[in-house]
Amino acid sequence: MKPSTRYTALAAAALASLALVACGEREDATVGQRMDSAVNEVQQAGREMRDDARQAGQDMQAAGKEATDTIARDASDAAITAKVNAALAADDQLSALAIDVDTTNGQVELKGTAPTAAARDRATTLAQAVQGVVKVENRLTVQAS
Repeated sequence: MKPSTRYTALAAAALASLALVACGEREDATVGQRMDSAVNEVQQAGREMRDDARQAGQDMQAAGKEATDTIARDASDAAITAKVNAALAADDQLSALAIDVDTTNGQVELKGTAPTAAARDRATTLAQAVQGVVKVENRLTVQAS
């Protein structure tokens, strides 16, 4: 149930309780006692509404933090991918090759071909040198000569 719907339901229940008390549902209670009871019920409903609002605020804050963390992580992965691509492009042996670079949570995956085993190892070294890289998974294959 949405918090606003819950608040409306609580307020309606409190008002209904107040109306029942005022109409004399409890014949043995005085008017003052009935009013005190109704006030207590309305105060309880108010406390529940406040608690619900506080919880909704905490839930929204947690969701916002999670979204911010996801955006920051994705932006960081994109930056790592760009830096690895730049490092590979600047290398004489690797610049002309089509090497796909994918980054997830700081883990870089290299896919494609390399002209030699040394060039393949060089790609791993270049990727590992980029700040933020946690691990490099080199799936490059060496071209047959």
